[in-house]
Amino acid sequence: MIYGTPAARRRDAQRNRAAILEAASEVLARDEPGPLMPEIARRAGVGQATLYRHFPDRTALTVAVLGHQLELLENRIATHATEPAGFRHQLREVLHSLIGMRRLVRLARRFDTATQERYMRRLVTAFAGPLRRARDHGHVRADLTPEDLVLLFTMVQSVSEATADVADARAAADRAVDLVLDGVFRSAQVPAGGADPA
Repeated sequence: MIYGTPAARRRDAQRNRAAILEAASEVLARDEPGPLMPEIARRAGVGQATLYRHFPDRTALTVAVLGHQLELLENRIATHATEPAGFRHQLREVLHSLIGMRRLVRLARRFDTATQERYMRRLVTAFAGPLRRARDHGHVRADLTPEDLVLLFTMVQSVSEATADVADARAAADRAVDLVLDGVFRSAQVPAGGADPA
């Protein structure tokens, strides 16, 4: 016998799905070995049957979590889209988010090439407007394009995965973020023409 009205059951299903996505995001951010699905179910406060009813396998869960995280990043970028001077901070936040979710990124690499490119295009598209405004106001290099961001994301993610030790990976990735951003953003000490002051 099924209890509750259809509307109430839908609300329960939506709450369970949201709880599962949040729990999965937390587990994937830990980057620690261990059974994935049972730990997510435990953190979400649902049974494994409920988890598998929403997401029948790890691939389905990875797709959903990746979409959820991309939506959060898109909303975060859109919130400050009209602040050209804040582009550096936005980009750093996203790069750090990718580092924190490197386990999710590894799972996403098992997708076919077209799917991977579609997700990357979503992220780059979210940055297109803020990048254009930052470029127009002289905060970044005049020749920087949205496509260049793909290279930045790939470089930082590769550095973060260079070691199995999470602490070392984060330290190396942070260093890479600094080097990458210093190459992207114009120095206050260098005039627009690029020559050092006399």
